[in-house]
Amino acid sequence: MNVVVCVKQIPDPAAPQALEASHNLNRSGKLILDEADTYGVEMALQLVDKAGGGEVTVVSMGSASDVAGLRNALAMGAAKAVIVSDETLRGTDALGTAKVLAAVIARSMPDLILCATESSDGYTGTTPVQLAQLLGLPSITFAKSVAVDGSLVKVERQTESGYDEVTAPLPALVTVTAGVVEPRYASFKGIMAAKGKPVEILSVADLGLEGQVGPAGARQEIVDVVAAEARQSGEKYVDDGDGAAKIVAFLESIKVL
Repeated sequence: MNVVVCVKQIPDPAAPQALEASHNLNRSGKLILDEADTYGVEMALQLVDKAGGGEVTVVSMGSASDVAGLRNALAMGAAKAVIVSDETLRGTDALGTAKVLAAVIARSMPDLILCATESSDGYTGTTPVQLAQLLGLPSITFAKSVAVDGSLVKVERQTESGYDEVTAPLPALVTVTAGVVEPRYASFKGIMAAKGKPVEILSVADLGLEGQVGPAGARQEIVDVVAAEARQSGEKYVDDGDGAAKIVAFLESIKVL
């Protein structure tokens, strides 16, 4: 069984964040594997182990000047990585990202594609379903449990009131939530082995996507960024014996009672 996991290298959240003049996130510093993607990598590794054969490939888009995040996925157990790195990709929107990922994955269609529900530095949550649409595959989102049974993928899909049991024929795309599995820590042996695993670097021209990605192909543009309004401090009362009455009065004022 062959599984592709779409991953993203993001600026280290522990470091100060900054925006470029174009209002895009400055990604010139240290890059790490998005924690949200470690769940997909772990899920893929477990599915391949259970199938008794196959491999896990991680696919990404971004700068290849620092592939430490991809090496982390390889250290966990993924067999190889592919990253599309090209200056013309700067300013690519969610749909453009999906086009790039689709072009990579379509070269050798896997049995299953796993993604996080959304990236920690983007939060659009739209790229996975756009990717599935471009590849002509069924998609299931917010999976809290994933199992493969023959030619079917069976998913417990998280909802506000519980979960739905959903099945789809393979190949398919599934987005996983943070609770789907517990990601393993990379062992020293895995870290050393990752250094020898292949990381393929592709350009936009390699995929035949010139003019379709980057600002030229984007359907949205960030024109301004405004800092969120600071939260105002709440009112403080000293309970002189009428605290309960004041609470009730407040709840009535906001029509909770």
